[in-house]
Amino acid sequence: MDAHSRGRADEIDPADQWVLNPQTGHYELRLDRSAGQSPQAAAPSQPRPRTTRGATPPGQRTHERGERTTESAPPVPGQRRRRAPEPGDQRGPAGRRKRRPEKSRKKKVLMWTGGTMAFVVVAGAAGAYALYNHFDNNINTIEVAGGSEGFKKDEAFNVLLIGTDKRTGEGNAGYGDKNSPGHADTTILFHVSKDRTNATAMSIPRDLVIDIPECETKQPDGSVKKIPGQTDERFNISLGQSDRDPGCTMRTVKEITGLTVDHFMMADFNAVKEMTTAVGGVKVCVAKPVNDPKSHLKLPAGESTIQGEQALAFVRTRHSFGNESDLDRMKVQQQFLSSMIRQMKSDDTLTSPTKLYGLADAATKALTVDTGIGSISKLKSLALELAKIDTKNITFLTMPVIDNPSEPKPVTVVPDPVEAPRLFEMMQSDTSLTEVKKKETDAKNAQAAAQAKLLQGARSTAHEVRVDVYNGSGKTGAAQKTLEWLQNEHGVTRSSNKSNAPEPAAKTTLTYAPNQADQARKLADLMGLPATALKPGTQDAGEREPMTLVLGADYKGAGVPLTGPAKAPEGAQTADKQVCAK
Repeated sequence: MDAHSRGRADEIDPADQWVLNPQTGHYELRLDRSAGQSPQAAAPSQPRPRTTRGATPPGQRTHERGERTTESAPPVPGQRRRRAPEPGDQRGPAGRRKRRPEKSRKKKVLMWTGGTMAFVVVAGAAGAYALYNHFDNNINTIEVAGGSEGFKKDEAFNVLLIGTDKRTGEGNAGYGDKNSPGHADTTILFHVSKDRTNATAMSIPRDLVIDIPECETKQPDGSVKKIPGQTDERFNISLGQSDRDPGCTMRTVKEITGLTVDHFMMADFNAVKEMTTAVGGVKVCVAKPVNDPKSHLKLPAGESTIQGEQALAFVRTRHSFGNESDLDRMKVQQQFLSSMIRQMKSDDTLTSPTKLYGLADAATKALTVDTGIGSISKLKSLALELAKIDTKNITFLTMPVIDNPSEPKPVTVVPDPVEAPRLFEMMQSDTSLTEVKKKETDAKNAQAAAQAKLLQGARSTAHEVRVDVYNGSGKTGAAQKTLEWLQNEHGVTRSSNKSNAPEPAAKTTLTYAPNQADQARKLADLMGLPATALKPGTQDAGEREPMTLVLGADYKGAGVPLTGPAKAPEGAQTADKQVCAK
C-alpha cells in the first residue's frame, strides 16, 4: 500500500500515520483512523524481533480475518487531521514529525535493491541455462570416422565449410537437384594460424576433377561402412553421393592439399537466408545492375543490403558476373562472406541482444557439425579463437587450377601443377598470406651487417643466372618444384635439378664465386633469400660454371621467401574490404 497517497485521500497528515505503541515502544503504521495497529506494521526505523512465519508472538491473539491485536494494550493515539488554523488560534497548523534518519532510508533502499537483484540473478541464471539448452538442442551433429575431438589452442587448425545443395528447409524446393542427397556445392578450407593472427579461406571448385579416396562412414547402428574410391571424378560428389558423408569430403581435401582437416561445418540453403536476416542484412556491391531471370536476382549498380531469398540468390547466381563460370561465382561468394563477417563483428550486431540471439538461433539451427565441436561450449571455444583474428588478416582466395587438358572443350578444371602445390605448402607451413608478421632480420651483430652488404650491388638478368639445385630439406620433390618455379615463373632457364644433397641441410644456402655475385643477388631477389644464405667463395668461377643452391630444412615451398611471409596469390582478397562483383 502507498501510505502517503492514502493519507492525502483522507486528509490525514502522512507523517502522522506512524504512531507510538505504548505496549512495544515501537512506531507503527496506522491505516485505520479508529483501530489500533498491529505490531507487524512497525516502522522500519525500529528493529523488530524475527518470528517464525505462521506463529503468534506471546501476548497476541489472531482474529479470524488474520489480523493480530495486542491483549490489554493501552489505547493507541488516534491520527490527527491536517487542518487549516482556526480564527484566533495561535498554535498554527499541526506540526509534522521530524524527518527520519537518512540511515534507515538507505537500509530500506538496500533491502529492496538487494531483493530485486537477487531475483534478477536467479531468474537470469535460469534463463541462461534454458537458453543454453535451447541452442544446444538446435545443433545437428554427424560422427565422422577418424574425426578430431576438439582442437588445441596452441596449434593451427583447419575447418572445412561445406555448402550443400540438398533441398532441405522451407521454401527450398526450387533449388538444387530434385531427389538428390546433395553435393559439396560450395566448399571452403578455412586454415587458422597457430598464433591466431591470420587465417586463409581457400575455395575449392566443385567442378575440380580429382581422385576421391576410399572413406569410412559411421552408420546409425554404430557400424562402419567402407565406400570405395573413384578416379577422375568431380570434387562435388565427395559428399552425398554413394552414401558419402562430410568425413569423406574431409578425407578428399586432405588428399588434395596434404592438410589434415580437423572439423567441418555444413550448411544448407536456409543458413544463408536465416543468418543474413538475423543480422539485419549484408552489404554487397555490384559494378553494374543485375537482373538474372534464373536466380531471380535484381540489384542496382553500387551497394545494396540483402537478406533472405535475395541473399541466397546472390551467392547462387553464376550468370551475372565474370565469364559466368563457377570460378567467378566463388569470387562473389568470397566477397559475400567477407561482408557477412564484417557485419557479424560490427557494433551494430554485437550491441544488439535481438540480433545476437537471432544469429545464434539461426546458426545453430542451420549448421551441421562434427561431434568434435558439436556442443554450444565447444562452438563457443571455437568462436573465441576465431574472434582473435582481425578481418584484415583473413585472406579469401581460390585454389589455383587450370582447364582440364583431357577435355576438347573444357568444362572442368584440375589443380595447377605449379601454383597449387606452392599454396598448399604455404598453408602447411602456417605462412601468413597477409604478411601480418614480419620475420626478424639476422642483422643483430656485425657479422649480420657485413652479410647484408652482399645484397648490395648490380644484378644480372634472370636468363644469365646459372645454378644447380640440390634438395637437402628432407621434403620430397623440393628441388624439382623449385626448378619448375624458377624456369616457368622467372625465366631462369640455365638451372638444373641435381637431386638430393650429399647430406641434410638445416639452412638454405647459395654458394657462388666472386665473379658470380651479380647472379647471386638476382637469385636472392627472386627466392627471397636472406643475406645469411649467401656464401661467397674466394676464387672466380669458369665461364659456364653454375652456382650451387642447397635447399635446407627452412625451405617452405617453391616461391615462398625465407625472409618473410609469401606474397598472397593473385586474386586473393581480405575480409576487411568491400569489393564490387564484376
